[in-house]
Amino acid sequence: MDIQELLGEELYKQVMEKAGENKLAVVSDGNWIPKDKFNDKLEDIKNLKEQITSRDDQLEELKKVDAEALQQKIQELQEENNNTKTEYEDKLQKQTFDYALKDALTEAKVRNPKAAKALLDLESIKLDGDKLLGLDAQINTIKESDPYLFETEQKPNSPTIVAPGNPQGGTGGVNPFSKESWNLTEQGKLYKENPDLYNALKAQAGK
Repeated sequence: MDIQELLGEELYKQVMEKAGENKLAVVSDGNWIPKDKFNDKLEDIKNLKEQITSRDDQLEELKKVDAEALQQKIQELQEENNNTKTEYEDKLQKQTFDYALKDALTEAKVRNPKAAKALLDLESIKLDGDKLLGLDAQINTIKESDPYLFETEQKPNSPTIVAPGNPQGGTGGVNPFSKESWNLTEQGKLYKENPDLYNALKAQAGK
């Protein structure tokens, strides 16, 4: 039974005229509710129904998903990611090792790093920070077995000076004051470093 039937047509008209356009009569609890609030409630109910419908659709889509296949795919992606990470770390480690080895061979004055590297047991050489453990011993061994692979230090030749009292002695010494071995540079050096020997050799040469 609606309000009009409950009140009768005449009384209903009087109530509606008094209420105007701003209110609706609700008899469920005997109170008057503003029309705008009533419309808001209707809109809320409509929105809730739409949300429920949307969630129902989502649930239906989820029911179609193969959970086992999805889990398998996730596992495959994780394994692929781990493999890629491991490959990258291995590559970076190898590059760091190669650079450190190259620097070490250069420091050891190796003529041909490629040839020397071929003689090394790389598996027994470990990179610890910026140091290569086990490399020094192998380099020393190669120096003994294949010395031609390393540069040799060239020491400047210095003339042999004979000691006083042993002119042109058995060692084949050189007197920078003699006519055959006249050398002003060595004379000056002797004058600064060993004046006694300077005077002795000069006297020896009759100067």
